[in-house]
Amino acid sequence: MEIERKYLIDTLPEDYQDYPCRHIEQAYLNTDPVIRIRKDNNKHELTYKSKGLMAREEYNLPLTKESYEHLKEKIDGRLITKKRYVIPLKDSLFIELDIFSGDLAPLMLAEVEFPDEETANHFTPPKWFGEDVTFSSSYHNST
Repeated sequence: MEIERKYLIDTLPEDYQDYPCRHIEQAYLNTDPVIRIRKDNNKHELTYKSKGLMAREEYNLPLTKESYEHLKEKIDGRLITKKRYVIPLKDSLFIELDIFSGDLAPLMLAEVEFPDEETANHFTPPKWFGEDVTFSSSYHNST
């Protein structure tokens, strides 16, 4: 089960580049149900996500580079590219700060994944977070 909150970002924190960065390329083969392929640095995977906004099931399966490239030719919609910075928070939580490139630039989103819905519902975001878009399907990458 994936439980996460998602926020728009208008202004980046000054030190965001001090944290690990991954280069991500992803696309969707299907949106109902959500079936995604992703290249995360040199790791390739296929993901299934159930319906839902804050909480939903997610299954990841490894792909070879060749399988990823083959499936990439079959995507439905755009190829999404972004840089993801992973910033630690208190209580073993992390911010995944996504800075999109290509036709989605200058979009920036932050996601925080939680161990349970109670923790997610009581989360106080950092001051640099913008609007909470957790419950807006408009900000799902599959959209």
